Amino acid sequence: MKKYQQQSPEQVMRVVTTEIIERAIRLGRKKKRTISISKTSGGVGVDVTTLNPKTATGRANLDKFLTPVKRHYTLHGLGKPEERDSINWRAVNAPAWRRMLLFYQLLVSVMHKGTPGKIRFLRRMGVHIGSNTEIMQGVWLDHFRPELIFIGDDTLIGAFSRLTVHAYEGNGRFRYGLVEIGNNCTIGAGTGMGMIKIEDHVRTLPGTTLSPYLVKVPRGAVVGWNPPHVQQAADESQTAE
Repeated sequence: MKKYQQQSPEQVMRVVTTEIIERAIRLGRKKKRTISISKTSGGVGVDVTTLNPKTATGRANLDKFLTPVKRHYTLHGLGKPEERDSINWRAVNAPAWRRMLLFYQLLVSVMHKGTPGKIRFLRRMGVHIGSNTEIMQGVWLDHFRPELIFIGDDTLIGAFSRLTVHAYEGNGRFRYGLVEIGNNCTIGAGTGMGMIKIEDHVRTLPGTTLSPYLVKVPRGAVVGWNPPHVQQAADESQTAE
């Protein structure tokens, strides 16, 4: 979406978090539930009603809460699915029409081959993509919040890789955050990652799983399993003696 373009990851994270907090406040009041947001996965968190950007006190509290902006946040208190007053975590993220549109766009993008047209399509979805970057067929770019995905210049995302910006943790709790991939990176086919920062000139081997094991990959690193050991077959002339 245009309103997320030309902004830094921190600016986008601030906007997204504010939107989620506003929806959490509305849905929490409707269901009479106390929803909290924390800066860590296991933290107790802050009541979202105290961060209401529509009030002077709430705006001040929200600005303090978002200074500095963190790479991920966790919402708690939505209730277990079978509770009558529970809140669906997807509804807290975005309205139904946008969720349906993004899911349809995702299915279309997955089938597209790695062409410049695909890059333009993904940018319209909200993904931040640099110049001369290629995204191959079958790549899954999380439709939960595609604007939280940042991919640099001259980078290749191999076929059937998965970039995920959220994780539902059960019992009415979910986490969301940034996925950043730097310049001149090669993400091997089938690589899976969640909220992470990958610096420039990084290479992942095919089939590598980065998250939840890594939150940052340093510049120039090669990530993946060590090559398997190959043992030479015994010389038949020697074994015959």
